[in-house]
Amino acid sequence: MAHPTPPPLTAELLLKAYAMGVFPMAEGRDDPEVFWVDPKHRGIIPLDGFHISRSLARTIRRTPFQVTLNHDFAGTVACCADRDETWINDTIFALYQQLHEMGCAHSLELWDGEDLVGGVYGVTVGGAFFGESMFSRRRDASKIALAYLVAHLHDCGFTLFDTQFLTPHLASLGAIEIPRTEYHTRLEDALVVKADVMSRPLPDAYSVAQRNTQTS
Repeated sequence: MAHPTPPPLTAELLLKAYAMGVFPMAEGRDDPEVFWVDPKHRGIIPLDGFHISRSLARTIRRTPFQVTLNHDFAGTVACCADRDETWINDTIFALYQQLHEMGCAHSLELWDGEDLVGGVYGVTVGGAFFGESMFSRRRDASKIALAYLVAHLHDCGFTLFDTQFLTPHLASLGAIEIPRTEYHTRLEDALVVKADVMSRPLPDAYSVAQRNTQTS
């Protein structure tokens, strides 16, 4: 019995998938196949529940890095994929670049002079930000990038920061895990929100440090 040919994977199809609560992955860099993931438990960062240590807040106030938004999206994705094992294959890389050109995928970068040393990227639909990956080539760079991103998403009116999975690193910063059913409820609410990461400038270092510092 013949099986129907699946529709071609396009940037538009990706956006529809995110709106349904699923996201793409590949088994590895050299595997051309892409599969869909809909975890039973989903990691999220509450936009009012992110927290950093006081020592990291002091580091942020010293502004050790220049922070930019959408300055080097392709470079950020490439750095995220530059590891021994990655789910970012050529197909996924190209599709996210298309989403970026459509204004639906964004990166936040950290720079040490001319060197790209940290960053995070993801997809936006409505008031939801779907975090895809991050990298760090300096101490605390990924934590600093997330601190800026969370503050910026909050300022721009976003209501959901999806991290896909919960890792110990993210849990230490306030990320939590929720059941699939609760995630889909939050996603439905977020999809009707009008939010835009380009609607406001990035927050300053003092604001980022002040808002996210643990009180104890």
